[in-house]
Amino acid sequence: MNEMPLVSVVIPFYNCPYAVQAVESVLGQTYAPIEILVVDDASERHTEQLAPYLDRIRYIRRSVNGGTAAALNRGIEEAKGSYFAWLSSDDRFHPGKIAAQLDALHRSGRRFCHTGYAYIDGNGNRLPEGEVILSFRDRKELIATLMKGCPVNGSSVLMDMELFRRVGLFDERFRYTHDYELWLRVLPHYEWEYIPVPLLDYRVHSEMGSKRHGSEQAAEIGMIQQKYRRALSRLLRREGYACGSSFRF
Repeated sequence: MNEMPLVSVVIPFYNCPYAVQAVESVLGQTYAPIEILVVDDASERHTEQLAPYLDRIRYIRRSVNGGTAAALNRGIEEAKGSYFAWLSSDDRFHPGKIAAQLDALHRSGRRFCHTGYAYIDGNGNRLPEGEVILSFRDRKELIATLMKGCPVNGSSVLMDMELFRRVGLFDERFRYTHDYELWLRVLPHYEWEYIPVPLLDYRVHSEMGSKRHGSEQAAEIGMIQQKYRRALSRLLRREGYACGSSFRF
């Protein structure tokens, strides 16, 4: 790449004991022009672990807990970079993640990129579930899959900040599926780039939101699918979707 754009990595933080590992994984990137914005969503525990990093991160403290979407939006509003990446405080980037995604976007001319990821446990060990590598034959299959659920891990995404100016920020009404809702807003306007390599460690543990709030998450997914059913159906038809396919929303 001829240019070295600044990448803003936003880490929402709420009472998470793994936050140092997340920060370290960003500091260890092979790509250098990165700012790290840790948005503390009114945490009551584990804040002291960030003290040694305050000269290398931008620490933003919210006075009231508003959820992940609110923390992400605060980080985006404070960000100075041309690109946005989100890292959950219990996950980890692989060292070459940002460099690989910027290179992929530069070569393709696209503005949204996501990657494969690997499952790890609370101790950072790989789980038997292994890796998640997506495979879509074409854009039609991607759209049809997103109509049924969200296979895109939010922490695997790198996107141009311009996308927020076009489609808006995360919808804070969705506490558990704000990423899914945003991707559906982005999808009609932009082609996506995908790297079929695990460049993220996704931590599975007892306190993760998808385990503690599974029923609320399922309810939100239903609301989002109801909201975007017609728009995505129109998008599929525009992309040459063949009637009679097995895909159903």
